[in-house]
Amino acid sequence: MTETYLNTQSSLSMKGSGYYSAKTAGAKNAIDKTQKVIENALKNIPSNAILKFADFGSADGGTSQEMWSNIIKIIRDKGDNRQIEILYTDLASNDFSTLFKTMQGMHGNSNFAFQKNFKNVFVHGCGTGFHEQLMSDDSLTLGFSATAMHYVSERPCLIENHVHMTGANESEKNLFTDQANKDWETILLNRSKELIKGGRFVCINFGIDEQGRCLGNTGGHIMFNNFSKNWKYLEEQGIISNQEYINATFTQHYRTVEEFRAPFDNKDSAISKSGLILKSCETMITECPYKIHYSNNKDTMSPRDYAKTLIPTMRSWSETVFRNALVNRTEREINEIVDKFYNLYIDEVSNDPEGHAMDYVHVIMDIEKAY
Repeated sequence: MTETYLNTQSSLSMKGSGYYSAKTAGAKNAIDKTQKVIENALKNIPSNAILKFADFGSADGGTSQEMWSNIIKIIRDKGDNRQIEILYTDLASNDFSTLFKTMQGMHGNSNFAFQKNFKNVFVHGCGTGFHEQLMSDDSLTLGFSATAMHYVSERPCLIENHVHMTGANESEKNLFTDQANKDWETILLNRSKELIKGGRFVCINFGIDEQGRCLGNTGGHIMFNNFSKNWKYLEEQGIISNQEYINATFTQHYRTVEEFRAPFDNKDSAISKSGLILKSCETMITECPYKIHYSNNKDTMSPRDYAKTLIPTMRSWSETVFRNALVNRTEREINEIVDKFYNLYIDEVSNDPEGHAMDYVHVIMDIEKAY
């Protein structure tokens, strides 16, 4: 039987060569909507000789590039010419090559290539996961993370009859919750060490909102249920084994608002004692841009056209889970099985697109290192 334990740092990655940013317009839209939170935070940060920013769990950097470009432009337009360092962090398997090309205007939209367009802006990369301390003590001016910290540091168990904790049984879900709570404390304590006094950490995380909604589950078909159903179908057809079905357990936990707030609401917690305070916490839904585009262009788009735009955005961040679930397979076999899996979803949406979408549900937090 495959090991239950899976270390996020060594095993996971987004689809590379710019694919992730190209296929995740919704993630970018969510980031763009939070720019005002960053702007307001910067107004209250103490003046240091150098501005040090960090983008935790950045993938290829494309989804947050325009936001950072806008922030740097605002700083420069105010006559602030201080040197700016920005550290992009992700797993060692991340596509840092595309990230560096993007920031230098060699890939993607060069209008937002801030390393090229502004002076005294220095870009660095760190191939270590955000569960660790990644910068020296008291050095970080402002940290940012989007759509990343739902990944737990290790998988606490395999889910027997689903692929995600949102569909797990009670005991499985409790194991994921316990792991996520430990990880959240670790993440926050490490950000607290890194931040200067008065520094800020702004994060927009996948979560479960006050109405019980989460990514791909805002009414209509539930994305993770469809993943589970189609993966199970491959087992029923003898294409994958039962163990390979079980192996496809996402190393993720969607925290509730209460779980996000808990260490701040408890004044005796290690987080509160470290000097972190929660300035604001709110939920936000970003409607699936592919659904919007299809709704506005049904006269020129077929349901299959819509499916072929929607499913790649799901594939961009989920594919490694299903690839890693397959045991003792050739690369050709893996590619054929994974393609067949996503094609099942394309066929389903093509037959009836109603209720199929991937709306984003985020919890936005502005955190200050008060002392």
